[in-house]
Amino acid sequence: RAVLTITRFSLLRNIPDSSISDFRVQNGQSSAQRKHKEVRGTRDPSTSSGQAPGRGKLKIDNTESTIFRAAEAFFLNFAGKTGIMIRIEEAYRMVMEAVEPMPAERAGILDALHRVLAEDVISDVDMPPFDKSAMDGYACRMADLGQPLTLIETIPAGKAPEREISRGTCAEIMTGAPVPRGADCVIKVEDTRTDVDNRIIFTGKPGKTNISFRAEDVASGDILLKKGTFLEPQHLAILAATGYASPLLAVRPSVAIISTGNEIVEPHEQPGLSKIRNSNAYQLIAQVIKCGAMPAYMGIAPDEEQATSELLQQALDKHDLIILTGGISMGKFDFIPLVFEKMGVEVLFRTLAVQPGKPTLFGRIGKKRIFGLPGNPVSAFNTFDMLVKPYLRLSMGSDPAIKTISLPMGVRYSRRKSQRDSFIPVSIDGGKVYPLEYHGSGHLVSLSQADGFIKIPMGTSSLEEGALTDVRQI
Repeated sequence: RAVLTITRFSLLRNIPDSSISDFRVQNGQSSAQRKHKEVRGTRDPSTSSGQAPGRGKLKIDNTESTIFRAAEAFFLNFAGKTGIMIRIEEAYRMVMEAVEPMPAERAGILDALHRVLAEDVISDVDMPPFDKSAMDGYACRMADLGQPLTLIETIPAGKAPEREISRGTCAEIMTGAPVPRGADCVIKVEDTRTDVDNRIIFTGKPGKTNISFRAEDVASGDILLKKGTFLEPQHLAILAATGYASPLLAVRPSVAIISTGNEIVEPHEQPGLSKIRNSNAYQLIAQVIKCGAMPAYMGIAPDEEQATSELLQQALDKHDLIILTGGISMGKFDFIPLVFEKMGVEVLFRTLAVQPGKPTLFGRIGKKRIFGLPGNPVSAFNTFDMLVKPYLRLSMGSDPAIKTISLPMGVRYSRRKSQRDSFIPVSIDGGKVYPLEYHGSGHLVSLSQADGFIKIPMGTSSLEEGALTDVRQI
């Protein structure tokens, strides 16, 4: 009964995309969800703007939960072995639950860019650490601005004041210098003149103090960066300012990349008849680097079972994650599933109900994880972005959520077939979304011109002009 229920509801779409995950939330979390709470609360890789009307949630009481779980496990195992298509949301969930966390290590600030913090960064100082001048001018008392002021000292940045400001006196001060005691404002140089006795006359209008007060930005003990932050250049400034010369960082996963196929040649080679250059590997290398992981290009595996098996074993021996492209479909020379079976790789899924990206495989063996991505470059890019990137981010303790922005369609878009979720490359112009000319999963030029992808959900044949749609930016 449960198998039939799952099959009917998951494949025929009589429940929402997230129903199985919703059931899990109601009846207990997986270990991966307990470990990474953000997985359950973040958006999945779908970019649809909402749930289709009229679909109710699957209702299963607690007495049936054990049967449901066992049947679900049986169904997903069956799907992995037979190639039954599963929804991208379910694939995302399975990938997230299979994440193998990376350990942590200390490294220098200059080695921290595009890595993930494994500790909170807590300020050990106030910022600013003292009341300082916000501009070049004169430190004085606001009550004295209507009278000539006698200059008693000059205070450059980096020098402590030596005199206290009293009635009728001022100190020349530079931007960033400590404000002397007794002063409650800094008047701008542009708002002053000097009289015949070299006294300072204020010519402006009273207003701002032009003082940056101690701890107005940050107080000692404040958390400035949280564990899990993916470090960008602006974050390195915080590390330096708070004395984190050797921050604790997640170890970067080592990712082996293997291209497959006798038709593939390297970029420096001139492709002959029936040959094409290897664009996938270099695209994936760049995507891995952008995620903060370490790519290791293993070369091209020919369409030979033994050679493919040997290269894959080398990758498993040395790396945390393996990405293969091509060789996973149903062709006579697609050896990858057979090689996996002989090596004991547990295949969790091998076919997605998406376009492009249908022949996508995910498996595990021990603590190693393997993605088999399609051979066409747009498909490989799309499935990496929706599945591999979140895996890598979460393995380092960072937020795996796929960010989208909601924008109106600039034109109407329609398609003939709607049996799968379709991801269309788009440009953004004037705050509106425009589908690009797109000839299919091998259309590299379209991908190179895209600002992102939109999702046309399964069962939907068109999006109207002006309709809001979620854009997954790339």
